[in-house]
Amino acid sequence: MHFLFAWRYFKAKKSTNAINIIAWVSVIAITFATASLLILWSAFNGFEDLVKSLYATFYTDIKISPLTGKTIHLSADQFQKLYSISEIKSISRVAEEKALIRNGEISAIVELKGVDSNYGKVTTVENSLVRGKFDLGTASQPGAVMGVGVENAIGVLSDRSIGNITVNLPRRGAVDVNNPLSAFSEGQLSPSGSFAIQQEFDNKYILTNLEFVRQSMGFDPDEYSGIEISLTDPALANKVKDEIQTILGKAFTVLTLYEQNKSLYTVMSLEKLAIYVIFILVLAVAMFNLVGALTMLVMEKQKDIQVLQALGAPKLTIQKIFLSEGAILASIGLVSGMLIAFILVFAQTHFKLVPLEGTSFIIDYYPVKMKLTDFLVVIFTVLFIALLASWVPSMRAANQKFELRN
Repeated sequence: MHFLFAWRYFKAKKSTNAINIIAWVSVIAITFATASLLILWSAFNGFEDLVKSLYATFYTDIKISPLTGKTIHLSADQFQKLYSISEIKSISRVAEEKALIRNGEISAIVELKGVDSNYGKVTTVENSLVRGKFDLGTASQPGAVMGVGVENAIGVLSDRSIGNITVNLPRRGAVDVNNPLSAFSEGQLSPSGSFAIQQEFDNKYILTNLEFVRQSMGFDPDEYSGIEISLTDPALANKVKDEIQTILGKAFTVLTLYEQNKSLYTVMSLEKLAIYVIFILVLAVAMFNLVGALTMLVMEKQKDIQVLQALGAPKLTIQKIFLSEGAILASIGLVSGMLIAFILVFAQTHFKLVPLEGTSFIIDYYPVKMKLTDFLVVIFTVLFIALLASWVPSMRAANQKFELRN
């Protein structure tokens, strides 16, 4: 019943045109605030998925690293126990260290990562090659698959290089005080390919043969920098992490994909939260217009309220009428905003209306993605604030003094 009254008040012609103007201004403000938030969140979702996919190209579902120091020791028995975990798909051993690379007179500091033959099963770096081939060579003739940024830094094109690049790695053991260079090993890498994933990796990493790095640094037979693992189902990462931690003990750090990039994911969440806070502030300003429109409507409908009171309508019913009126105005703006956002995001997805400037991006348009949870949060927020804003005018209507006249 109270909703029927509210709907009739919404459609009825008002004696004062200002009421209609203020009401529609609030509706338009809610519409644009809703549409803006959903579009911005869709853009954040799109970029978030893109960045996560790029990081997932290089980072694995689970990584085992030393709790202290730079290396770990894993026996054959421990590896066997890891392989006994049914959710583990593949395991790759890695040896990683900063290195100095030189191409003639050009030099650069890079992260040299030695990987075994299983590396292609735990990551998809091989799919990101832009030149050459994914050939890591052997311990005696190591290959080099480098990021395109490293290529540029040392002036090499992997698919056209006819010479080797020199690499110097720190070597453990006694150092000849008369020859400081004895603390470093020197080797030759043959460029075989280059990858383009994300600037953080492209400007930093060179992948090469695992045994070459281990021998150059003087590792023990069971010594590695870390172990990288892929799972049959990434959603089970936390469960598998606990099993691995139980097997290996507390001397190892076991990290899921999320934990390896926790700061990145936290920043993304905070950015979405900041947009949401701004949306609430804009919505609060729009609700001042709603409060004004409802207050003027209560003043105009004083006689109607008197009639309802005379007919025995309780205060709660009168209050619900004007709460419903506020909900109707907010719902019109909410639905309109969601419809606009859906149309624009759909158009961007299928027709790429807004391109990305420049040519250095993996994609050439702004990625967008709609999520049901975003729509549910917006619906709840708009209706909650609308009802909160409608509370004061509705209470004023419900508490209006009843005067019996002859």
